[in-house]
Amino acid sequence: MTEYVIRRILLFIPTLIIITMITFLVCRLAPGDPTEMKIGQTQEAQKTDSKNLMNEQAKEFYKKKFGLDKPLYVQYFLWIGNMLQGDFGNSFKDDRPVIDKIFERLPVTISISLLSFLLIYTVAIPIGIYSAARQYSLLDRTTTVILFVLYSLPNFWVATLAIVFLCNVEYLKIFPTAGIRSENFDSLSFIGQVKDRFMHLFLPVTISSLTSFAFLSRQMRSSMLEVIRQDYIRTAKAKGLSERKVVMKHALRNSLIPIITLVGGLLPAMIGGSVIIETIFSIPGIGQLAFQAILDRDYPLIMAELVLASVLTVVGILLVDILYSFVDPRIAFTKKSA
Repeated sequence: MTEYVIRRILLFIPTLIIITMITFLVCRLAPGDPTEMKIGQTQEAQKTDSKNLMNEQAKEFYKKKFGLDKPLYVQYFLWIGNMLQGDFGNSFKDDRPVIDKIFERLPVTISISLLSFLLIYTVAIPIGIYSAARQYSLLDRTTTVILFVLYSLPNFWVATLAIVFLCNVEYLKIFPTAGIRSENFDSLSFIGQVKDRFMHLFLPVTISSLTSFAFLSRQMRSSMLEVIRQDYIRTAKAKGLSERKVVMKHALRNSLIPIITLVGGLLPAMIGGSVIIETIFSIPGIGQLAFQAILDRDYPLIMAELVLASVLTVVGILLVDILYSFVDPRIAFTKKSA
């Protein structure tokens, strides 16, 4: 196992290099110029304007400051060299270190993603198991219809409706409109703080889970149906084992392999999808930061967040491979002699 993990990590190195090249080229070749966004927005630009310098001179000033006057390949190697040392550069917008801005927002996004992840698996898997065990029952048909409806609903549309109807005094003012805590959060008791966080996170966590929740439960149902049709399941039933024991002990473990495969892409997808939820609910997380960075053409911040998403994807794939061996011991990662 250790040898396999080391080999996979070494294999991920060229993959990440290719990802960084694509990320760099996409950012730098995209329309828009950060120097134009910068002019007139900072104190330095205002000082430059006060000296009556031409816009072109101001652009040249910022290009030299940001290193944009160098050839693309030079900019790329400088960025890679700094990144390997843990330096992702400074933000073009406020000149703060990119890594500091990311670490400020990362706990918020991770907490929402982990809560959504937990909600998805603790609810979707039992529904999928029960639907497969009671195939074509009324509950199975009902959950199938409901889950297909949920899967077809765009989360930005659901989030907008939730704000209008559940966060509006004209309809139902149940949940707060934005943020992750109230202004008087520090003055609340411990129970009050827990309740306040719950009320702020309930809608973002639930809405960000809808699509994955519906998809995962259907995948669980399909995988379970395929397994319970196998001969060894019929043999277990013929021996007189209870249906619960057959399903939970013999069928469940083998049906989890396709579900584990989805884990590798689910976590980075949820973090990537946080852009929409965090922007709509004004949550100060990685998603909102990435969206604002794109609008500001903040290259260092955009590239750092794309690299972060890529690393999470690679780690997710490695985690899936390791989990395979625990679910099914027949899966080996080393070559065995005949």
